[in-house]
Amino acid sequence: MTNPQDLKTIGLTPFSYHANEPLFRISAGVPVITALSHASDLLHIAKLLASDAATVRNSDRHAWASHFLQEMSKAVIDDVVKVLEAPCNNRP
Repeated sequence: MTNPQDLKTIGLTPFSYHANEPLFRISAGVPVITALSHASDLLHIAKLLASDAATVRNSDRHAWASHFLQEMSKAVIDDVVKVLEAPCNNRP
């Protein structure tokens, strides 16, 4: 198996679709450890915003911010999974 420290994002995962076209894409070449750390940070903030959205009744801005952060986080994780599942990274 490839050394995990050498693995980098492949940049194939789009997110934030509008009219069936992705607005954004994960950048290729980011170390997997860095990408996962960033996804964790995004999910932490999304969790805080979702908690606020549950208590703030006159606005949905927290809910939408949380939604978009979750969408970005999922794209990062999906891109990392594609790297980890690549046949060249699963050789003994």
